[in-house]
Amino acid sequence: MERRTLIKSLGGALLLPALPFKTFAGDKKPVLRVAHLTDVHLKDKFDAPARFARCLHHVQQQPNVDLILNGGDIVFDMNKENLDTINTQWKLWHSLIKSDCSLPVHYILGNHDVWWNENDKGQALYGKEYAINQLQLASPYYSFIKNGWKFILLDSVHLDIDGTWYIGKLGDAQFSWLENELKVTPPEMPVCVMSHIPLLTATLMVDDQTTVNRWEVLGGDMHTDISKIVSLFYKHPNVKLCLSGHIHLRDKVVYNNVTYICNGAVSGAWWEGNKRETAPGYGLIDFYADGSFEEQYINY
Repeated sequence: MERRTLIKSLGGALLLPALPFKTFAGDKKPVLRVAHLTDVHLKDKFDAPARFARCLHHVQQQPNVDLILNGGDIVFDMNKENLDTINTQWKLWHSLIKSDCSLPVHYILGNHDVWWNENDKGQALYGKEYAINQLQLASPYYSFIKNGWKFILLDSVHLDIDGTWYIGKLGDAQFSWLENELKVTPPEMPVCVMSHIPLLTATLMVDDQTTVNRWEVLGGDMHTDISKIVSLFYKHPNVKLCLSGHIHLRDKVVYNNVTYICNGAVSGAWWEGNKRETAPGYGLIDFYADGSFEEQYINY
């Protein structure tokens, strides 16, 4: 569908509520506007297809959005499903993107986009291969440059040391690749990093199950290699912003002059209302030539 036709059919109302965590960059004009959509968890239930289409329409009603960054957990769940169910979820995704989205989309994989059904380990598309093929990605991690900003898209999801479930990390090969990406990036070029699992987040401190005077942070909820990543970013002050999802909660942490934003889920609590106090929504970020940015979380 042509973007102008789509927006005209939706009417002229541009809903842009003022929400917390907005960072102002003054009166400068942005060089790029990006929508960050994560944790859609699409399936043909809970009226999810119509609600996701409404989210896509809402994004395209915002003025001058250049592209969408999709932060993973694209379909509802591939982990333990059979191939017929997985095929159905992906066909639904492609159908909605074709009919209701005219913006370019850059993807990374979430933990729910990995096929880990133990009975299917012999299949050629087992693991990440199926989703990578669906999204036509050359690699689960990559970079691109747009309007003076470099975007580095990471692959957060890896098997834990016991090989039974996932953990948030980069691994040696991807970490070396990230080191080189930052090394070859001109120091005056600002960098935005996107991961599915948060590199760094405070959302894990909000836990009703805490009954002792300490918190437990699981390796599947935040990157286990954050210390190495923080040290790397410290050497490259042009890293300005890191986006993530996964937790379905919204927060912002600023550490060593890098802003880490965990945005809420498009699906909220998996299409059944809010996840705690975070309503279904998406991030909207304006990027400026000097490396600053404005950002807000929008409930659609």
